[in-house]
Amino acid sequence: MYDEQYTYAVARIRARETTLFSQATIDQLMACKDEAQCLQFLIDKGWGDMDTPVNAEAILTREREKTWELMRELVDDMSVFDVLTYSNLFHNLKAAIKEVATEEKNPNIFFNDCAISGEEMMEIISEKNFSKLPKSMSRVAEEAYETFLHTRDGQLCDIMVDKAALEAIYEAGKRSDAEIIRDYAESTVAVADIKIAVRSQKTAKTMEFMKRAMAECDSISVDQLSRAALSGMDAIQEYLSGTVYAEGAQALAESASAFERWCDNRIIQTIHPQLYNPFTIGPLVAYILARENEIKTVRIILTGKLNQLSDEFIRERIREMYV
Repeated sequence: MYDEQYTYAVARIRARETTLFSQATIDQLMACKDEAQCLQFLIDKGWGDMDTPVNAEAILTREREKTWELMRELVDDMSVFDVLTYSNLFHNLKAAIKEVATEEKNPNIFFNDCAISGEEMMEIISEKNFSKLPKSMSRVAEEAYETFLHTRDGQLCDIMVDKAALEAIYEAGKRSDAEIIRDYAESTVAVADIKIAVRSQKTAKTMEFMKRAMAECDSISVDQLSRAALSGMDAIQEYLSGTVYAEGAQALAESASAFERWCDNRIIQTIHPQLYNPFTIGPLVAYILARENEIKTVRIILTGKLNQLSDEFIRERIREMYV
């Protein structure tokens, strides 16, 4: 899909891609002896701003803000990126339901880089003004709120909202003209379903639980995956081996951390072709996802260094880089 409006934007993104961390840069960060040295390395690479406090959370938060500031510079209609913020948007819904229903006040629980801020979500839920929410949220918001109010079952509330989030992502993918959004939605939902199956197998959840938690998608069968989970981890691996997610089966056989790493790497593999895509929204979407992956990887390293974990332990959890 050629589109002149993205020609300049993609040119800017190509220049920015040269500043993304490569595997060699990650190796340099890993070579730092402690968290303080890591933070100095990041500052030297231009992370944070002059007035950003020298602590991990402040620097990582600032880097995420920079990504979205850049996109606002490049694109007039930011709604093209909405699907990438659905997870945060639905997280805000879960958090608001629990805050309102329990009348508790917990700090720093909301994301603000999405269509509805935490404060706005709190107001909507407390006033039960569910019609102000997007169509993909309004029904589940009311159901989850009423369910949590009467059962105080936080897990059930989470399952209901998380499934609705996956369905919203998938629906957005199906509607999109952009191949990368379609591929992102397919991979996101399938990987989420696989994670649910793995967790359910480990915690002996029922078929009913899995069906309630998983969202349908084209690349896997929720029914077959659920049945495999009831039979055991080997059955999950066997099922995945016959799908496009066969590498996930290999990662599962290796270790829990290898599987978690594969889940994130799968998205990076999905977006990698955008490095060679000249004139569509694709490279911009890929850049946002690459930055999220980069920030997540840096967080893993900083946390590991802070807690004096072995380099081997940290490396097991490091994600694949986009460039």
